[in-house]
Amino acid sequence: MSSDATEATAGGTAPGPVDRMAGVAATPGVAKPDPILKAHGVRRSFGGLTAVDVEHLEVQRGTITALIGPNGAGKSTLFNLLTGFDRVDAGEWSFEGRRLNGLGGHRVARSGMVRTFQLTKALTRLTVLDNMLLAAQGQLGERMWGSFLRWRWRGQERANIERAEALLDRFKLLDKRHEMAGSLSGGQRKLLEMARSLMVDPSMVMLDEPMAGVNPALVQSLLGHITALRDDGMTVLFVEHDMDVIMGISDWIVVLAQGQVIAEGRPEDIRADQRVVDAYLGARHAEPADAEEGR
Repeated sequence: MSSDATEATAGGTAPGPVDRMAGVAATPGVAKPDPILKAHGVRRSFGGLTAVDVEHLEVQRGTITALIGPNGAGKSTLFNLLTGFDRVDAGEWSFEGRRLNGLGGHRVARSGMVRTFQLTKALTRLTVLDNMLLAAQGQLGERMWGSFLRWRWRGQERANIERAEALLDRFKLLDKRHEMAGSLSGGQRKLLEMARSLMVDPSMVMLDEPMAGVNPALVQSLLGHITALRDDGMTVLFVEHDMDVIMGISDWIVVLAQGQVIAEGRPEDIRADQRVVDAYLGARHAEPADAEEGR
């Protein structure tokens, strides 16, 4: 019996993933009660520049974790490494206890960890529905032998279409399903990419700047969809620059600077962390003007 089940049996409702983080210290690299993702010693350099140097990082299952930091901090590079879109110089990481080092992006996605991109990857000359169907896994009709057995893949195809349309309906895109993806607005493409990522029924969704270039009218809709993912039991790790968004929906925040984790904690912890203020504004920002003049 799982620990959660034991707690529920012994004394009522078991604490949720967020509740279980209540006693976790706000220190870089701190262990989590139920980590879905662990990374250790992950490093990536480009020439003489070290873009990522993460000593240890864990992401709690079932929470919304924000990854923040100034421009050039290594956030997107870390995303690329963890999801198989770039190669590390050193380090290892695991998802659901399975080591992912060396796996390509498609195999990482099949493991249950999917991602979106800052610049959306919608195939503009395909319909919205076709974009969704491309993400469906294990399609028998795509295999040489299976393509001749129409009776075997027709049922699967119908099920994929039903799932795709249900997801499009959830993201308010169902009426666009027969339109070309290239006709969608920037915000609608973000919604399409998020919907498409769910076609593989993931355990964790990684969103790279989901609000970038989105019309303010769609921001609240995107925020609602992100919190709904957590409420459905998924883990969300996202990169974002809008501090109001970050503080409003995050359960936990990890701060990168110069490729390293310099702080992590709850929103209130991060607001009060001088290391974060220094990383964004510079370590000398708070020195009084007369001290400068006296030098």
